[in-house]
Amino acid sequence: MRQLDLADSPAHLERKTPLRDRFGALLDRWMTSAELYRWSRANALTRWITRRRTRQVFDLMAGFVYSQVLLACVRLRLLETVAEEPRTLPELAQACSVPAAGLQRLLNAAVALRLMELRGEGRYGLGALGAPIAGHAGIRAMIEHHAVLYQDMQDPVALLRDELDQGRMSHYWPYALDKERDTRRQDWQAEKIARYSDLMSASQPFVVDEVLQVYDFSRHRRVLDVGGGQGTFMSRLAHHAPHLELVLFDLPQVAALARGNFARQGFGARATAHGGSFLHDRLPTGADLVTLVRVAHDHPDADVAQLLRNIHDALPPGGTLLLAEPMAQHADAPPQGDAYFHFYLLAMGSGRLRTAAELGGLLKAAGFISIERVPNPMPLHTEVLIARKPQGLPANDRNIVKLT
Repeated sequence: MRQLDLADSPAHLERKTPLRDRFGALLDRWMTSAELYRWSRANALTRWITRRRTRQVFDLMAGFVYSQVLLACVRLRLLETVAEEPRTLPELAQACSVPAAGLQRLLNAAVALRLMELRGEGRYGLGALGAPIAGHAGIRAMIEHHAVLYQDMQDPVALLRDELDQGRMSHYWPYALDKERDTRRQDWQAEKIARYSDLMSASQPFVVDEVLQVYDFSRHRRVLDVGGGQGTFMSRLAHHAPHLELVLFDLPQVAALARGNFARQGFGARATAHGGSFLHDRLPTGADLVTLVRVAHDHPDADVAQLLRNIHDALPPGGTLLLAEPMAQHADAPPQGDAYFHFYLLAMGSGRLRTAAELGGLLKAAGFISIERVPNPMPLHTEVLIARKPQGLPANDRNIVKLT
């Protein structure tokens, strides 16, 4: 682990020398000139760069079509069907109840996107990118869920201007912000609770496996998972670390689902679930480790600050917080899923993608010290921060976050 560097916050980046901006403006004019394009296209040494950039721009333009090809494959169960056995066009048309002429276009597109591949005797099998989708129900659930996002993204400018009266994504999540009243909605219908809980449970393994791989839970005895949903993370942790006592805290209706899951899996003796609001109710005490997995980015800064203070209060002196979620990258770092998450959260109507430095600042303000980032080989799904509650001394006297 390495201590978190808060020096690369947005405010710091804005203080970069203007010389960089002037050079960038000159480069922009040069890169957009028609003369440069004609020269680079004709030059044998630079032609490959021009071709690559042209393909990349085309992919940006065609990205929505690609997503719909993927969605169609998932809805028709094409990838799962050919995973069982390679099939011909007539066989797939019959299985999917889609005319062969139309399905042929989808199959050609799926082959081009490496979701499928054409094998001998006109049979279609799984492609390199189709295999993980066919093998993981959570990926398919997220792809199907994104049909809601696609509808809101039909007019991205209206989304940016907050002009969507009936944004579908904002109504998908029962705890999202009611923009007209500037309050949290309380539409806890059973159907909505089950819907979002099922989706979170299906997609959680992406993050769970990464957290279990990069953090050593053997040093702890009792773990409290805040916003733990149906208990997917807790269930996996129960197998991973059999010595742990496990406590889950989520909305009452969600906690009830978690209790049922724990009972069915035989964890009832060591895993409990408590219902309440992590913003307004006291969190259960007694845990030396609190986990916050894919929660903070769904909420605005004020709510995250309050949540972190509540977690700080629930931990004993020297207790640890493990925060895992997707994080924005600094301007000078290669992006992971920044473009996606920025617009997903905008459509959801609540929360935002934060850098590790921004989250570190919120943790520091809540009283945590020794804030560190845990190296993760797959940072696209999640990154992990560790923070600790001071042991006796006030946080201001022992805050050792380095600003290197």
